Amino acid sequence: MATAAAAAAKPAPALSFSTAAAEGDEHAHYNHTDACHHLRWTAKESYEYMYARPWSRVVDFYAELVRTGAGAAGLADLFGKDENGYSLDTNGEDYTAPSENQTSTKSSKDRGGRWERVTFKIVLSYHGGSFDGWQKQPGLNTVQGLVEKHLGQFVDEKKAKQLEARSLPLEGCAVVAGRTDKGVTALQQVCSFYTWRKDVKSSDIKDAINKAAPDKLRPLHVSQVSREFHPNFAAKWRRYLYIFPLDEDVKLISGEEQSAKTVEGPECNIKPQSFDVGKVDKIIRQLEGKSLSYKMFARDTQASRSVGPPTECFMFHSRAAVAKLHTADENCEEGTTRAICIELVANRFLRKMVRVLVATAIREAAAGAEEDALLNLMEATCRRATAPPAPPDGLCLVDVGYEDFNRQRCFIVD
Repeated sequence: MATAAAAAAKPAPALSFSTAAAEGDEHAHYNHTDACHHLRWTAKESYEYMYARPWSRVVDFYAELVRTGAGAAGLADLFGKDENGYSLDTNGEDYTAPSENQTSTKSSKDRGGRWERVTFKIVLSYHGGSFDGWQKQPGLNTVQGLVEKHLGQFVDEKKAKQLEARSLPLEGCAVVAGRTDKGVTALQQVCSFYTWRKDVKSSDIKDAINKAAPDKLRPLHVSQVSREFHPNFAAKWRRYLYIFPLDEDVKLISGEEQSAKTVEGPECNIKPQSFDVGKVDKIIRQLEGKSLSYKMFARDTQASRSVGPPTECFMFHSRAAVAKLHTADENCEEGTTRAICIELVANRFLRKMVRVLVATAIREAAAGAEEDALLNLMEATCRRATAPPAPPDGLCLVDVGYEDFNRQRCFIVD
């Protein structure tokens, strides 16, 4: 009770909206009045800094992971981990097939409707730069649209007639664990598909999807699961990784040489040109183990969904570290790119939440803000207080968990 009272009595962060900008200025932003070593980037400056990166190397890195079908294990080498510990588990399913679960669904075979259908769990890997996001949209090349098109051959006769009567294409219905935006890669996305046909096999579905977009969309595993399985509602956590490439000619932002350096005197009025990786880690760690409302870090969220529990997320794990990407260019010449990797694991994520968190954490680290900078911004009243979303090219949905969270399976650990 004392903790709750203290939290309620905590003053709101000192933020004021800048009205000095010209009437036609599209880059109006907040004036943060807390003490920092440098001036903060404006929204325009933050956007330009984020996009002025060698993003093609990150895109190529993700493309190679998808092409090889490595899944989460493909990232293990990036952090010096044993790949075997991160391989996709296909031996033990979290939801058993109906034939293996007769004791818990004793009367299910006497029921009709959905109890007669067969449900399949599909684990997918796809390259974000090759698609217009997950959600099916008219005239766009989306992952859902492509998957459902190739699942059409497995729908039952009744469903096929219904689609034909409505002049709709013969397509299946894929329910996903979480929709990803255009440009966002997924290494172990989970979706489900059901049909009333009894002759459909897991291998048939895998082969059909595998032909949809070779090297860009890859089914890693397909299995028959219980009828109760829902990829979204049954998920206990999701893991995202953001890879932000650093300037190759700037060595002072590694965090090792700049972490103890402070700027005093008149230099506090200059705009930063880089950021401290160690500071980003300290700032992002403050979110770990807390259930908070991330409405200030969400985008494109309806007003009715911007207050109360619908915007609350529990962050299991939030860390940042420097890693080296090994990529090859179009001439097959291998190279190494230094990057900061931010790993976030939560029970749920809001739209563009990870990208805004990454951009804001980097902006705050560059300004030399306190470690509780993100926590203070939770209490802001306008989303202009946070930075514009970081580019989608660096974001990757690593995997979705249906078992209790295990910190030892994270890439960035103490």
